[in-house]
Amino acid sequence: MGSVPKFLILRFSSIGDIVLTTPVIRCIKQQIPSAEIHFVTKEVYAEVLANNPYIDQLHTLNEGYEKQLLTHLRSIQFDYIIDLHHNLRTWKFKWFLRSSTSYSFSKENIKKWLLTAWKKNLLPDTHVVDRYMETVKPLHVKNDGRGLDFFLSEKDHVSKTELPLTHIHGYVALAIGAAHATKRVPIEKLKILCATLPTPIVLLGGKTDAAMGQALQAEDNIKIYNACGKFKLGETAFLIKNCKLLITPDTGLMHIGAALKIPIISIWGNTVPAFGMYPYYGDVSIANRMVEIDGLSCRPCSKIGYQSCPRIHFNCMMKHDMQKIADLAAKLLNP
Repeated sequence: MGSVPKFLILRFSSIGDIVLTTPVIRCIKQQIPSAEIHFVTKEVYAEVLANNPYIDQLHTLNEGYEKQLLTHLRSIQFDYIIDLHHNLRTWKFKWFLRSSTSYSFSKENIKKWLLTAWKKNLLPDTHVVDRYMETVKPLHVKNDGRGLDFFLSEKDHVSKTELPLTHIHGYVALAIGAAHATKRVPIEKLKILCATLPTPIVLLGGKTDAAMGQALQAEDNIKIYNACGKFKLGETAFLIKNCKLLITPDTGLMHIGAALKIPIISIWGNTVPAFGMYPYYGDVSIANRMVEIDGLSCRPCSKIGYQSCPRIHFNCMMKHDMQKIADLAAKLLNP
């Protein structure tokens, strides 16, 4: 290791998975003197790490420009590659930069397949963050227990004038989007939840969720504010940081909420916390309630998700009792 050891961390996607790598970034930077940290991710996800002070240089992977990126990375001459994605593409990166020592995250894909296909759970009872940290254990880097990071800048601040007057004194943030439909709470269930929650609500999601958000806001234009598609990721994170409680499915905003130390109620569909990707706070004690339908023979059906339920019935979401979730929210809001 040189006087200025250079580290290249690889994690190409997605929002939540990248947020989950942040303890590794921080711990390397703070525990290895003079460490220079470089990180590669897809351009579309660069904003997740744009304000991270522990990263010396953020490199973006753009379609059609991979060769140029690899050539540039080879010229830097890294001492270590930390592969937290571990797929065919990261193998290509490690092969191209093979003069560097590399450490790769164990994805436990066979065990995940056994759980989804045969409902046999052989996965370690550890969070994926702790498994990420195992990747850098040979470097004597240890988990500092501080949880996840998500850093906001001044430009991420959302003025109170952007919110209705009914919401400026407090609200529940309700994330309605997810990359896969089988992770999303169906709109008919969301309508019940919105009607029964005891406080003003800010709906969070991207542009593809705007229509659903509009339909939900139409149910109660005073209580519900649809922020879907109106704000960038950092601004959405600011809205989460200033909420009283985040209710969310298994999605990237859930991990951002955990990074910002916000109490969370997570609603689980086809995926399960046993995959090790539930809200992670480190050693910090924050209210965290995971709501899932136990006893379904078809769950989990996928480690990621589908665009529709393979069994049609979608019981993993449709069987959720929204009144019980609203009651749980009320208890967390008024302990």
